[in-house]
Amino acid sequence: MKPTYSVIVPIYNEIDCIDELYARMTAVMDKMSEPWELVLVDDGSSDGSTERMEALAQQDPRIRAVFFARNFGHQIAVTAGMDHAMGQAVIIIDADLQDPPEVIPELINRWKEGYEVVYAVREVREGETWFKKATASLFYSFIFKITDVKIPKNTGDFRLLDRKALDVLNSMREKDRYLRGMSAWVGFKQIGIPYHRDARYAGTTKYPLKKMIKLAWNAITGFSYVPLQAATYLGFIVAGISILLIPVVIIVRLVSGSELLGQATTLISTLFIGGVQLICLGILGEYLGRIYDEVKNRPLYITRSVTRTLYDDPAAIQNSDEPSE
Repeated sequence: MKPTYSVIVPIYNEIDCIDELYARMTAVMDKMSEPWELVLVDDGSSDGSTERMEALAQQDPRIRAVFFARNFGHQIAVTAGMDHAMGQAVIIIDADLQDPPEVIPELINRWKEGYEVVYAVREVREGETWFKKATASLFYSFIFKITDVKIPKNTGDFRLLDRKALDVLNSMREKDRYLRGMSAWVGFKQIGIPYHRDARYAGTTKYPLKKMIKLAWNAITGFSYVPLQAATYLGFIVAGISILLIPVVIIVRLVSGSELLGQATTLISTLFIGGVQLICLGILGEYLGRIYDEVKNRPLYITRSVTRTLYDDPAAIQNSDEPSE
């Protein structure tokens, strides 16, 4: 027997949320009247989340707990959950309960109507600063314009994936991952549903500004060549300005007799051209770095252990310590 639904929850230092998450998730999923599993992925937690996950996995045989050898990041943790999910429909949701589990039945209803990717669209975002909302809106507008893949606005990783879409995503083993863009890229029949995003239940955000910038950059470089094209355009602009200034310098010299000598002018010009070159090299370096990571072909993650569920062996629930990708 295999579950109809798999719910994937990446967890990193969410000890204050785990029990409430489990209670609300079981209350919602038990009403579905179909077999389901909860895939909890421990992304190297250090606050007691690991031990609580182990206890829940022993208590409820529908829980599959995946424990990383170290912290690999949110997108990789979700990927590990997708690798281990057995359901025909897979739901991705965060542990902080900003995305309410009570919305999951709406995702499932759309799936039963024939949609293969159902993503949740944030109509209201409680508990977030105006700065985060403004920068998020600006980013989604920007990424929508520069990519051929139309990534839906105001969406996160909260979504349902049909097994067909999931299998395609699981075959994409790129290192710098932006899953909401990847799920848009695979195509299939997709639809969005609006929902009210709550404030975080407890704890602090695991996506500070630095990580948000990194995720945004992964999205831009993973789905667009615009930064490379911008570097080219910048080079042409600087070269064009230089060509236009040549006759200006000649005319000024003939009219005023000035030779435009001086270290300041030379220094400013050199710094400007040097700055443009460094920017262009930096952009090239970002893309080369992505290629370098892919060529190394290291596993996306390393697991310390994975608990078994009733869907693996109804007779006995035991731990497996075999490392895997």
